[in-house]
Amino acid sequence: MDMNRKELLQEQKEELIKVLKARFDKNMKRHEDIEWDKVLERLEANPDKLWSLNEMERTGGEPDVIGYDDKLQQYIFCDCAAESPKGRRSLCYDEEALESRKEHKPSGSAAGLAKAMGIELLKEEQYRQLQKLGPFDTKTSSWIKTPEDIRKQGGAIFGDYRYGHVFIYHNGAESYYSSRGFRGLLMV
Repeated sequence: MDMNRKELLQEQKEELIKVLKARFDKNMKRHEDIEWDKVLERLEANPDKLWSLNEMERTGGEPDVIGYDDKLQQYIFCDCAAESPKGRRSLCYDEEALESRKEHKPSGSAAGLAKAMGIELLKEEQYRQLQKLGPFDTKTSSWIKTPEDIRKQGGAIFGDYRYGHVFIYHNGAESYYSSRGFRGLLMV
């Protein structure tokens, strides 16, 4: 798919909406007080957001509605795949970390790919909230939006779910692992 073209063809839109509706209906506990028709109306009014959702889907994220932000008056979509999305693993944290690697560079960075997809990395609190709907990342881990004071020191944070608990850890931002990806968030 052309990453510069941020609009879907009509048949792509229809297929994506069908997939999103099926997932929405199957997982009502994630969004009990939200009506699909209102979500659909918002999606149809924002084709650029549909493109981003398609990128989330294409890379294995299984995006779904997980809430509504009353202040912003927007629906919250998040990657709800059981494990960190397969199409977004083996990435270092950000572009600075990618450039700092002299050899054995990964194919990209979590922050860079999220930006290209038009989505945000989850913040720690958002990751913990998602885990209340979960468990997610029981065999993998996901990079999390790292506070600036940690990032300035060369670190980055990631989370996973083990032993019935959410764990947040740190690592060098330039590190990457086949089992670590990232989860995205999109406001629509």
